[in-house]
Amino acid sequence: MEKIAIIDIGSNTARIVIVNVLDGGYYNVIDELKEPVRLAQGMETDGFLRPLRIQQMVKTLSTFKNLYESHKVNQVFAYATAAVRRAKNQKTFVDEILNGCGIKVTVLTQEEEANLVYTGVINSMDIPRGLIIDIGGASVKVIHYNRRFMLEQDSLPFGAVTLTEKFIHITDGNERAKQMEDYVTEYIKKLDWLGNLEEDTQLIGVGGSIRNLGKISRRFKRYPLNMAHNYHIPFEEFDNIYNSLKAVDVTKPVRIKGVSASRAEILPAAMSVIRAFERATSFTGITISGAGMREGVMFHYAVPSTYERCITDVLGHSIYNMLHNFNMNIPHSEHVFDLSLQLYRQLKVLHKLPRMYVKVLRVAAQLHDIGSSIKFYDHHRHSYYLILNSNLYGIQQKDLVMAALVAGMHSNQPLDGMDVQQYLTMLTEDDIEAVKKLGVIVRIAECFDRSMSGVITSINCDILGESVILKTESNADCTLEIQDALLAVGDFKRAFKKNLDIL
Repeated sequence: MEKIAIIDIGSNTARIVIVNVLDGGYYNVIDELKEPVRLAQGMETDGFLRPLRIQQMVKTLSTFKNLYESHKVNQVFAYATAAVRRAKNQKTFVDEILNGCGIKVTVLTQEEEANLVYTGVINSMDIPRGLIIDIGGASVKVIHYNRRFMLEQDSLPFGAVTLTEKFIHITDGNERAKQMEDYVTEYIKKLDWLGNLEEDTQLIGVGGSIRNLGKISRRFKRYPLNMAHNYHIPFEEFDNIYNSLKAVDVTKPVRIKGVSASRAEILPAAMSVIRAFERATSFTGITISGAGMREGVMFHYAVPSTYERCITDVLGHSIYNMLHNFNMNIPHSEHVFDLSLQLYRQLKVLHKLPRMYVKVLRVAAQLHDIGSSIKFYDHHRHSYYLILNSNLYGIQQKDLVMAALVAGMHSNQPLDGMDVQQYLTMLTEDDIEAVKKLGVIVRIAECFDRSMSGVITSINCDILGESVILKTESNADCTLEIQDALLAVGDFKRAFKKNLDIL
């Protein structure tokens, strides 16, 4: 195992993440720190980074250095983005950082930064075609991909900080917002390829301002899950939020509940960029990616193959990342999923669930025991909590909630026995019925590997009138497994309205 530190020197915020890199292409973040630096502040006048901003950056990076040295990291990767890239005194900045705190900063080219952002997004989201907009403090990266291949990338020469400064002289908030939108739109029109997007392309947002927009949205509608990644905002909802914020007086301290002051005052400018893309395209909403440039660096280091090609099974890699980090019994996890899938397919005539629920079944089956890493007793409750808060990649938030509920039910635990009411508001009645059926399937599948030895190799189901005859094939004595599975007969009848016999 190695430890690495990744430092992202953005135009508005500097961040460091400390990462454990495991064998096999897996990793986990073990620490993080961020500081508002406003590096791009004042650059609009002459293109120079201000000495005060550079001095502040030296102090911030010295703090970061203390943090990563305490973690005894093996390697440090420090990257600067648009503000430093565009600065006329770029070399002075890099030299002062090196002399002031001993950190060697690499200034990313536009193409290098776009590639890292793309790598972070494409390996964490299951969206085949997308338009990524990464709104930074001094630039907006625009990346188009199709069938998981990057086709176009460009960078607009402004961001949330520089836009705010450019139009701050306009005192009327609505007029200021209109002029920012028009300004951004003129640059969007120069992206000739934007008119050739495929019909099912989705808009994906990256960056701190977009994540804070998600916070506002979730707070506004009392969304029960506090998770940015894969959170979707329809433009009808976005318009309501934007219209309520665009007129704020950014010359005074801006307060938005749940959003830091340094981010709140530049949020209207960031939202004007989103509004401009809304007007220029046919998208109906924006999906937030919690992964971006830093995650791109992590993927490149932990999974070097991502330099050449993206991870094909995003959800699978994320599941195995969790299994490895919690040191789980992977053969048992795989076998329970295999048996669950056999049951799911053979009982299809009864459950009549669409294929989209297979993803839910996979997560619940493979991670059903993850809670035992906390404590064996009541581990189904711990599994429910860990999955719910796992931020798994490659799965929609609603599906993640369903998977957590299914895993929580795998040990003879009904839904009304868990504290789940707030999350049920995210689900339809059909979803809740699916959870109950999938919960029984995972429970029986786990029973069939009770000894964790793979003794039951396959399952055959015959549906005869009011009964389901479940025949097992095994390579050794499976008395324990069948006895355990028979305890689920009552739950099976309640979920499937059939009697269950196990042979």
